Amino acid sequence: MLGKTDLSELLAEMKPKLQNGDYVFVSLPNMLKIDFSEVIATFKEKEGTTIILEKEKADALKLKYDYIASWITLKVNSSLAAVGLTAAFSNALAASQISCNVVAAYYHDHIFVAKKDGEKAMLILEELAIKNT
Repeated sequence: MLGKTDLSELLAEMKPKLQNGDYVFVSLPNMLKIDFSEVIATFKEKEGTTIILEKEKADALKLKYDYIASWITLKVNSSLAAVGLTAAFSNALAASQISCNVVAAYYHDHIFVAKKDGEKAMLILEELAIKNT
């Protein structure tokens, strides 16, 4: 498996990057009208398929959502087998009353926070990295 597993290294090297734009989570009963090239992530649940996409694309498709997020990517190449990374950054964010929704992809972790908390979350994550260098 690719990627780092040492928690100290992961935290010190996470290099959070705030992506441009606003992102939304939408639940759909089916995916017939969705162009997958416009979707950031999907997850199939019993109740429907959740997709994450840019807010403007959801608006154009007249999709309903109730959460507008900022998207932060941790640039460190983390292993899917790494232990403690999600707990460390989610606890740091929670201490400042910032909720996070995490997508662990093959190479990187992606954090979605409420749009109003994007800049503050970046500062917290950057401070967490500095504390671990």
